Amino acid sequence: MLQSTMHISRLAVPILSTLSLSCISTTTTTTVRPLMTINKAFSLRGGASSVPPPSTPSTPSNFSTTSPSYETLASPAPGTPFHYAFPVHDLTLAKKFYSSVLGCVEGRSSPKWQDYSLHGHQIVAHFVGPDYRCQDYYNPVDGDEVPVPHTGLALTLEEFHALAERVRDAGVEFIIEPHLRFKGMPGEQWTMFFKDPSGNNLEFKAMTNMDNLFAKYNVED
Repeated sequence: MLQSTMHISRLAVPILSTLSLSCISTTTTTTVRPLMTINKAFSLRGGASSVPPPSTPSTPSNFSTTSPSYETLASPAPGTPFHYAFPVHDLTLAKKFYSSVLGCVEGRSSPKWQDYSLHGHQIVAHFVGPDYRCQDYYNPVDGDEVPVPHTGLALTLEEFHALAERVRDAGVEFIIEPHLRFKGMPGEQWTMFFKDPSGNNLEFKAMTNMDNLFAKYNVED
């Protein structure tokens, strides 16, 4: 459940190959000298060039060139780790839940957000105000009223049951208790749903056969 085109138009501009142009009338002939020749001559006579040299960008006074000290406590998941950002109403509660309950390793953080490693994938909790709570919608899936939106991971069977026990021991209420769904089907899987302190829905699952995670077939509700 978890895991750009660019159009460029070019304007063709004709290139002038002559280095001088002449404006001829019946009475006088005027030769227009190229701009670069005029600038060169002006410069040779001691005048300032009309084309100033490129300036060096200045460094903002509040910009630090000193790299902060850091340590890396988690490794990225193999392949292409996903990035998921979500709103929370309280960063202290979010930190306790994602670190202590789910066992996520904290990475970078600021007074307004925290990022974590969820099995090597980057998830980021953003503080959006104390009144935020996730608005739920529901959709029936194999007899369960599944809350949406939700996010999570497809775990191994061993990881799934260990997490279920960890969540239960922490006193977190299950929206949908851990159970086996789609029994006997190619998509047979263990699943569970619960919320974080801000009401964001989480689903963790474990396929009985991980090779069937993307098995394509029609499911009858």
